[in-house]
Amino acid sequence: MKPLRSSKSRRVAGAAVVVAALMSTAACGGGGSDSDSSEGAGFNAATKSVANKSAKKGGTLKFIGKQDFDSTDPQRQYYGFAWDFSRYYARQLVSYAPKPGAAGAELVPDLATANGKVSEDGKRYEYTLRDGVTWEDGSPITSKDVKYGIERIWAKDVISGGPGYLRQALDPKDTYPGPYKDKSADKLGLKAIETPDDKTIIFKLAEANGDFEQMLAMPTGSPVKREKDTGAKYPLKPFSSGPYKFESYTPKKGAVLVRNPKWSKTSDPIRAALPDKITVTINTNIEAIDKLLIKGEYDVDMNATGMSQSGRTEALKQHKGNLDNIETSFIRYVDIATKVAPFNNIDCRKAVLYAADYKSMQDVRGGPQAGGEIATNMLPKSIKGTDDYDPYGILARKGKPDVAKAKDALKKCGKPTGFSTVISARSNNPGEVQVAEALQESLKAVGIKAEVDPIDGAESASITGSPAVVKKRGYGLVMTGWGPDFPTGQGFSQPLIDGRFIEPNGNYNVSETNDPKINKLFDDALKETDPDAAGEIYKKINHATSDIAAQMPFIYEKNFTWRSSRLTNAYSTAAYNGRYDYVSLGVVK
Repeated sequence: MKPLRSSKSRRVAGAAVVVAALMSTAACGGGGSDSDSSEGAGFNAATKSVANKSAKKGGTLKFIGKQDFDSTDPQRQYYGFAWDFSRYYARQLVSYAPKPGAAGAELVPDLATANGKVSEDGKRYEYTLRDGVTWEDGSPITSKDVKYGIERIWAKDVISGGPGYLRQALDPKDTYPGPYKDKSADKLGLKAIETPDDKTIIFKLAEANGDFEQMLAMPTGSPVKREKDTGAKYPLKPFSSGPYKFESYTPKKGAVLVRNPKWSKTSDPIRAALPDKITVTINTNIEAIDKLLIKGEYDVDMNATGMSQSGRTEALKQHKGNLDNIETSFIRYVDIATKVAPFNNIDCRKAVLYAADYKSMQDVRGGPQAGGEIATNMLPKSIKGTDDYDPYGILARKGKPDVAKAKDALKKCGKPTGFSTVISARSNNPGEVQVAEALQESLKAVGIKAEVDPIDGAESASITGSPAVVKKRGYGLVMTGWGPDFPTGQGFSQPLIDGRFIEPNGNYNVSETNDPKINKLFDDALKETDPDAAGEIYKKINHATSDIAAQMPFIYEKNFTWRSSRLTNAYSTAAYNGRYDYVSLGVVK
């Protein structure tokens, strides 16, 4: 792909200024008619409270997205929007409260009658299932179904892609083969999970872990009915435990969900279940999606990664009442593949960090107001342990390249004239290819020749998530983003930097960092019951990660999200990194 030309860089910077001006106008009440503002409930309404609050049922809620689910199988999901969406058809023992803002991060009972009964040593969690919880065929959901669903994540050759926290907590030595290969005589499965009767389930942890209930709230904690498990084909039609069931799903095209008549509101304190039908349409043309949203043909962007530059500019001018400028918990960053030469040399990695033009990358994403502040390290501001650690002096140089230090690092790594590499970027993630091109341009100034290779984000788990494929394609730099799986250092950092989380597929430790000192710090943090004390350990982990230059964070993300005038009960929730809580949404028919 051709690198950015300087004229394009100037246009990008100018666009950031335009967005900033429109933001200011919107905040002052201008930039659109009064009708535009009122019909959409008001600019930033869903970031402050519940926009268009209503209990009315009926109608069709229409999602559109440029990127398909990584999977609809709860045990294989890792995309945040997929987790959010899965609440329509997958339940867990505990889940997040249907409340706006920070209150949405509270864990509340879902399938269980109450949050877990925990032993004094923190290693035993016991739950009792509610009465009346059923599958879409009307059969009762049992404790054995919950156990079986969780056991599936041990079958990594079939059920790949999802988070591995529960495996680490319940079977750190990875001795259980998974339900498909379990040859034990008693057929009791994973012995760390006991089901003395159909209503009771007991978890026995190898070591105390204060985040264990957060793990159970993930889709990996969802029940699966053994008789309905089709293994690798399960994503084509998951069997529902929630208020909606799949009528159809065609990968890369879309899905239709309809009401599950066997679901009972009396057994579910979380899900509003307002629409009669929910549709998902996949359209890889990002700018076309924004136009369709603005025309009113769809209600919400399922991916929630923000509008394109042209879309947000038009929306701010004409429809500001339909916009929310959401502060997410995501960091946009570049993974540096330490097993791909020459990035197996730390100084070659540091050369990239010094040569990068962070300001240009920020401008591509819309500038500080639309895109977010420049990031200097890999811990979100919402996580205990975060600080302003900036070992590469990024803010001191106002995000601009330090060419002298970059060239000095190249000399130290034995590549004084530079080298060649490949940057992977998802073509259907707004601005990601353009950010890669901005990085490409700044690296060229010090002799690093980088080719940009766009990929389909829905396939990233099998491409950049496969260390073998990363090496085969020569991906030295991988553009990506990450939000906390749950709001602790473990929930953000462990899958990205703990060497024990490296997987052959569905891998998120793309740098393949496996530092014994960092791994031990995670163990120390997990044993700590005081959140503030644990935060101090996560701070050490974050500093150590920065020092080895395995990742290059560049922005603490903000984005503009469209909210249709038909949409009711829209609110930003901390449970899903600022995204709307999909399960609460309704529509005006």
